[in-house]
Amino acid sequence: MSQRIQDFVPPSCELLALGEPTHLEPACQLLRNELFGQLVEHGFRSIALETDRVAALAVDDFVRAGVGTLDAAMSDGFSHRFGELDGNRRLVAWMREYNEHRPAEERLAFHGFDAPTETLNAPSPRRYLEHTRDYLGLDLDIAGLAGDDERWNSQEAILDATRSPGATADAERLRGVGDDLLTSLYTRAPELIAKTSRATWLRARTYVTAGLFLLRYHRQSAQRIDETARINRLCALRDAFMAQNLLDLRDTEARRGPMLVFAHNLHLQRNPSHMRMGPYEVDWHSAGAIVAPLLDERYTFIAGSLGRSDALSLHEPEPGTYESFLRDRTTGWRLAKAAAVPSASTRTDPTPEQGYFPLDEPTLDGADAVLYLSD
Repeated sequence: MSQRIQDFVPPSCELLALGEPTHLEPACQLLRNELFGQLVEHGFRSIALETDRVAALAVDDFVRAGVGTLDAAMSDGFSHRFGELDGNRRLVAWMREYNEHRPAEERLAFHGFDAPTETLNAPSPRRYLEHTRDYLGLDLDIAGLAGDDERWNSQEAILDATRSPGATADAERLRGVGDDLLTSLYTRAPELIAKTSRATWLRARTYVTAGLFLLRYHRQSAQRIDETARINRLCALRDAFMAQNLLDLRDTEARRGPMLVFAHNLHLQRNPSHMRMGPYEVDWHSAGAIVAPLLDERYTFIAGSLGRSDALSLHEPEPGTYESFLRDRTTGWRLAKAAAVPSASTRTDPTPEQGYFPLDEPTLDGADAVLYLSD
């Protein structure tokens, strides 16, 4: 066991995926910050979090160029209310301080790799397509095709196929518009990049790909199928988009060093993910499960685990569980090779409200290491 995360990063690693077992334990984010600081000393120059990629552009503008304020970056640059987390605020503030007096090529980059959606809510694609339209200098009435934003952004539009705008004739036209915008970005890339910059061109591509994802998401919501099947497909679609974002960000940052990726274990693990969402049993392949075979040895996954937590009212793990084995060998927190953790039973005491997913054999079999917080 060790507290040096660099001991668990093989030379071939380009994406180091650090999982957390729940979003609700503040120590997970604070420990992530400490470990990212270690990694920066060993050549890492970027971090990607489980938050909306488009929104996160505002955070990257702040940490790299000092655009705006810390408060604005936290309120505008995160989805899923993750801007309210103290650990995330500390991370953004530290990154800005680190970058302030360094040359551009040495500055740390902040990225999101999630979609601009919750599972049961997805906004209109209008503003995402309009951003790229404006960058291209085109005269297209996207708002007329999209209509009222509110008709897209409701739970009913996701769960009730009869109320979804995703299969309408206007939505089909919007998909064609989005495809044409993306094609134009590439066919005109030389002139556009020369006129603006590579970063501006990449931003326009980020916007239009997010808009196209939303159109696919809403089209899936319009399918007249069983609700459980609908939710399974939406979860799979979201993680497929997350995987696409990770691969794209890896390519963008490749010349500057490896990237740390931080998200829930369910989005980074190699084995199939499973969760209960209200009345639905959901099974899908995570972003990590998609990226891992594509990158092979360039992808490393460290599964997060937790012993007890006052914040979650999570008690000491039962004897004979994976967490119990790790607790007996850990003071505070430690990293361990996954292969060094012997077979054990899966913890059964967590409640759905705690959002804690215990270690199990398939997750450990697909992990390279485990990060365990005992208390």
